[in-house]
Amino acid sequence: MSLNVVILAAGQGTRMHSELPKVLHPVGGIPMLTHSIQCARQLSATQINVVYGYGGQQLQSAICDDDINWCLQKEQLGTAHAVQQCIANLQKNSESRTLVLFADVPLLRASTCLSLLESQADLAILTSVSENPTGYGRIVRDRDNQINSIVEEKDASPAIKKITEINSGIMCADTQLLIQWLAQIQNDNSQKEYYLTDIVELAVQSSKSVAGIHCKDSSDVMGVNDRVQLSQVEACYQQRQRQQLMLRGVTLKDPETVFIEGVVEVASDIVIEPCVTLRGNVTLEEHVHIGMNSIITDAHIGRATVVHAHSHIQQVSIGQSCEIGPYARLRPDTVLADEVKIGNFVEIKKTNIDTGSKVNHLSYLGDAQIGRGTNIGAGTISCNYDGANKHKTIIGDDVFIGSDTQLVAPVIINNGATIGAGSTITNEVPGDKLTLSRTKQKTIDHWQRPRKKDRNENKS
Repeated sequence: MSLNVVILAAGQGTRMHSELPKVLHPVGGIPMLTHSIQCARQLSATQINVVYGYGGQQLQSAICDDDINWCLQKEQLGTAHAVQQCIANLQKNSESRTLVLFADVPLLRASTCLSLLESQADLAILTSVSENPTGYGRIVRDRDNQINSIVEEKDASPAIKKITEINSGIMCADTQLLIQWLAQIQNDNSQKEYYLTDIVELAVQSSKSVAGIHCKDSSDVMGVNDRVQLSQVEACYQQRQRQQLMLRGVTLKDPETVFIEGVVEVASDIVIEPCVTLRGNVTLEEHVHIGMNSIITDAHIGRATVVHAHSHIQQVSIGQSCEIGPYARLRPDTVLADEVKIGNFVEIKKTNIDTGSKVNHLSYLGDAQIGRGTNIGAGTISCNYDGANKHKTIIGDDVFIGSDTQLVAPVIINNGATIGAGSTITNEVPGDKLTLSRTKQKTIDHWQRPRKKDRNENKS
């Protein structure tokens, strides 16, 4: 079987009250449209067609995928009209089927779609039962419980509005039959639109088989029309992600406060404290402990590493048995080897730190390379920027740098060097020696500290 996937993404989403096209609003840090595309990819779709209208340039720039067929719907004349824009692209062999998805239904799982694809019916429709079906098309069945038609809310009679089985909009059909049905659809309804749901009645009239596949988890078909529904979908998505982490051996101290916005790979016996956010591609190895209020973005954290509270880690690789924070900030292109310690109020950027080295307090290191077993004292700064260009600081093994030291790059500190506190280092430092730069301490007699003027003096 060859599978065409059509994703409807042409609506403006006026109820979002946003300049951003509705389908680009994120769920779990990913545009809703991307969720639908990922679902199609998991189904091994032969081709993916995205029907766009409003904000087409924004959509294509945001998705940036050369394997997608972008199909313009210049006028939004209904869902059937939208699918028609893809007909030229569809594979039409005898074994071809076409699956229609909606870009504003981001929680749909590939496993749910498989139930449609496995159906032998000429047309299979994904349905759901809702306690509050307002706004959805109703599934109308005959006395034999066979689907007769789908009636949209605005065209429904009071009796039909009482039906609680709703149409998700997601359907799969024989491609050749779908094209025939699309050509027969009329717009004689209250909206004057060409409804894709009308193919159900056309299929019944032509004695083709129609199957209603019940969705086991109604959250799969939750749609987004406004920011209230967006928040509801986000909450459901987060709950799914948290459950997956816990089932894979992660302890979440307060699950409702942990947010996942990307792909998280985890091992067993990981502990994540409250109010933690994991973004992008994050890998956590065994026995990692993440402290509260930390944000981890695109990072690999090695076995038994502890990240203390209020730490921010972005595009960083951290080895085993390290200790980070609290209140540490590790910026992009930083690599920490095993047993490295980064203490409170330390900022590291584009720096490699080798095994067992420590940067314990109130320091900044940027564009640096640090060897093994080195200790960086409190308040040390690598002065890596001259106002126009960045320069590198190289610090060897077993170096001791005293507190409040400025390392003016480019500069090299050789193995075993010791730098006295309060030094400004501008030249290469020899190994195994003490280097310092200080002025002689002086006391100035007859000096008086400036004082504030009295208010009465100002008036005079």
